[in-house]
Order: sequence, then C-alpha cells, then structure tokens
Amino acid sequence: MTDLLAALDSTWPAASLRRAGGWLVREGKGGGKRVSAATVAADDAATTIDAALEAQASLGQPPLFSLRDGDIAEDADLARRGLRIVDPTVLYEAPIGVLSAEPPRHMTSFPIWPPLAIMADLWAEGGVGAARQAVMARCALPKTAILGRVEDRAAGVVYVAIDGDLAMVHALHVAPDFRRKALAANLMRAAAAWASAAGATRFGLAVTESNTAARALYERLGMAPVGRYHYRAG
Repeated sequence: MTDLLAALDSTWPAASLRRAGGWLVREGKGGGKRVSAATVAADDAATTIDAALEAQASLGQPPLFSLRDGDIAEDADLARRGLRIVDPTVLYEAPIGVLSAEPPRHMTSFPIWPPLAIMADLWAEGGVGAARQAVMARCALPKTAILGRVEDRAAGVVYVAIDGDLAMVHALHVAPDFRRKALAANLMRAAAAWASAAGATRFGLAVTESNTAARALYERLGMAPVGRYHYRAG
C-alpha cells in the first residue's frame, strides 16, 4: 500500500510541499482534497498538529488531514479537536495484464496529450475543473489522457500516469447520456493498454468508499481493494 500512496502523490501532484512539525503539508491551489491534505511524515506528528494547522492557514487552506493505516494517535487527536471524517477512500490494485488482456473496442478510445478542448469540457462537466486539470498538467511523469467515443460522439475521458512500474488512473468520467454503454470499462482497458505498452506492470487507483457503482466496475475488471484512508476536515 505504501508505494500506491506514493504513486498517488506523484501522479496527482500538489502544487508545493512543505514540512510542518511531523506533517507533510500540501498546497492544493483548488485541486481537491488529495492535493490539499496534510499527511503524517514523522513520529512526532501527533504532538505537532498545531504546526500543520498554522502551515495550512498560511496557505489560505482550511484544516484537512489524510489519515492512513497506522495513524491511530493522530486520528484520535484530530477527532478530539472536532475534525470530522470525510470521504473514506479505498485503494485498488491489479496486475496490469488483468485489464489489458482484453483490448478496448476498435476506434473507441484515443490516447491524447495534451488533452483536447472537448476532453477539458467533459472533465468540467464531471466536476474536474481547471484547477484539477492543472494537477494533471504539472505531473512530470509519463502520462496521457484518453478520449472515449460512443456512437461517434465524444463521451468520456480518463487520465493515467506511471510511476516506476505502477500506473495510476484518475479522473474517469463518462457523460450522463452515454452511461451504461460499457464506456467506463472500455476507458479502463484503454488506459491499461497504454500503460502496459509504456512499461507498467501494475494498475492502481483510489475511489471513495461511497462510490459503489465505480467500485463494482473495478472489481468486475479484476481489481481488488488493498488499503484504505480517510480525511479529517475542520
């Protein structure tokens, strides 16, 4: 799970990182919780929460922490301060061959970087606006976006980047009018095929626990849960 969390950071990077006591504080610039949350970086994290809060305030960000397996004391201290649990998240992983064994349907998916305007519009429709798209742009690793088509229409999009042997998928979105047409599965297979050709051997992602439809899709494709984390927000 540790390398999966590291790959989450590297393939969906914060605008900047800084140490504050025993915490790693991320500057999100509106890119969402994943790039804005502080995480445990040293044994003294439980006793240096105030330093993390001050660093977040200096960035103009509200209190937000990501708690992983083993962060028991830190989680308890943040709970005592009144920070509530937000978005419990599940990490999934699979050998990339599990997804790339079945190729995407012919002429239905197209790896493109930088993304086309229609791809940016599709993401924005799904809540992945300019600030989140900027997260993808600043990733310095091998990456691509994939445009999915249904009935000769641009209908879905996904982003994938590779850290070492691990490909991470982010920002999968299918336009509402084109759902239940197997496009999400096709985009996942297309992302796996691209990543496999680029040398990746593993495939991973993070999804909120409450997104049962997406989790069912990933499990049908052969992915398995390998860890969890949650946020605490003030």
